[in-house]
Amino acid sequence: MKTREIVTLQRSLLHDTEKLLNQQVEMEGRSSASYLSMASWCHMMGYENASKYLYTHADEERMHMMKLFHYINEAGGHAIQPEISGIRHNFNSLREVFELILEHEIKVTKSINAIVDHAFGVKDFATFSFMQWYVTEQREEETIARRALELFEIIGEEGIGLWTIDQELGKLHAISAEGGA
Repeated sequence: MKTREIVTLQRSLLHDTEKLLNQQVEMEGRSSASYLSMASWCHMMGYENASKYLYTHADEERMHMMKLFHYINEAGGHAIQPEISGIRHNFNSLREVFELILEHEIKVTKSINAIVDHAFGVKDFATFSFMQWYVTEQREEETIARRALELFEIIGEEGIGLWTIDQELGKLHAISAEGGA
């Protein structure tokens, strides 16, 4: 017996939009995997608060991925579970971890802005509206990532500096967990 693919005859999601959203699914999945790896490294190195922050951040990124996943399917598209490979597991310093986070969050912001621009251009106002949550979320993500890096400049890494930075990262973790930057 042949199985037949169910086809949605009336779909509101354009194929180009679906492709962009699936690329974002992959980016959010990669974010989650990367932050989980960073959390493990921080944990291994004794940066307890940084690891808590990153474990939570990894979960949040997966939630961002799942939110997109559901949207694609509910709009008549087909969300694709991405293959995630090439995740880095070792880092040179705590500062490097947070430099990589900011760099990555800026890439995510640019990707989200491209989807929003596309949705507006093709008059897909449902996707445009849906993506506004991500626009706001990314502003918060970048703000917290910048603040984390500022700690290295303000406190310095000598003496008890790294310990103090880890303590301050715990405070950023609390702010992030509350949902505001």
